[in-house]
Amino acid sequence: MVLTSVEKMVGLQKKASGIRNICILAHVDHGKTTLADCLISSNGIISSRLAGKLRYLDSREDEQIRGITMKSSAISLHFVKGDQEYLINLIDSPGHVDFSSEVSTAVRLCDGCIIVVDAVEGVCPQTQAVLRQAWLENIRPVLVINKIDRLIVELKLTPQEAYLHLKNILEQINAVTGTLFTSKVLEERAEKETESESVSDTAPGDQIYDWSTGLEDTDDSHLYFSPEHGNVVFASAIDGWGFGIEHFAKLYSQKIGIKPAVLLKTLWGDYYLNTKAKKIMKGDQSKGKKPLFVQLVLDNIWSLYEAVMKRDKEKIEKIVTSLGLRIGARESRHTDPKVHLNAICSQWLPISDAILCILKKILVFVLLAVLRLQIVLTYFRV
Repeated sequence: MVLTSVEKMVGLQKKASGIRNICILAHVDHGKTTLADCLISSNGIISSRLAGKLRYLDSREDEQIRGITMKSSAISLHFVKGDQEYLINLIDSPGHVDFSSEVSTAVRLCDGCIIVVDAVEGVCPQTQAVLRQAWLENIRPVLVINKIDRLIVELKLTPQEAYLHLKNILEQINAVTGTLFTSKVLEERAEKETESESVSDTAPGDQIYDWSTGLEDTDDSHLYFSPEHGNVVFASAIDGWGFGIEHFAKLYSQKIGIKPAVLLKTLWGDYYLNTKAKKIMKGDQSKGKKPLFVQLVLDNIWSLYEAVMKRDKEKIEKIVTSLGLRIGARESRHTDPKVHLNAICSQWLPISDAILCILKKILVFVLLAVLRLQIVLTYFRV
């Protein structure tokens, strides 16, 4: 993307309805600053080759030396979606528990957040802490499962094993969210019972006990992370790629001849593709079939990594041609296969597009940034 002019950014700053504050939250060393580099490179501020290596928002010398973020840093990014233009104030926050005050300050300033989780380490203590902070401040989260390349290169997992591992991580994160939701419902019920007891006219011996918790009548489906809900991104920020399942749903709808809406609901979960009947059917594990996500998504990513790591030129050329990509001679001849891999993946599945498109769903909701700005202005006027 071409670098946006200063005049354009100043003009966007004058339109409060188009300004959003987004923070990146995670446990230490889960890839927040690398992800921020990828988003910054999409605005042309830094080169895409330096994304993940420069650590642009770690501006302090001690941060660069230690390799961790110690102070929250912010940058304004220009985001265009259709006819609408937005100014995103991106805040990169620390992940170490010693700097938790920086995280809580960043969360209170924002309208949405990107929660990053390492695909190998999974849910860590600080991950639970930032999920709780996002819940208490009532901001909309987007989940990024980062470092999926480690499942391929380090752990040597098969696509099927990686799918089960990713599924387990999602369940762990949703379990934390479910705990927060349950505690909120029980607190509200306890408050109602306290109020009812204070105005009750029943005799002490005639108390009526209600054993229900109130959870059965409350809809909490919108609170959880699920790829089909469009709030999960699978990514490898260091290799420059990331995707939501919407991308593959649109891609394979043309090839298979199945509606994108159907693929969006079935690409993640207990579904498989019956090639003879050209139908998507349920019960992949019971019938010994590959899940649709493994067959259509993970198998392709694993085969690309395998071809590049083994330097299989014929297979690489075939993949690049089928995807319609253009790879420079410098990247193709580089001694480090990661450089070649980054050049292919960043064009095929650019991580900035995947995250910014999902953030679009946050941007179209209630104008929290405008409301908070009005509250602050009202406070200072008084």
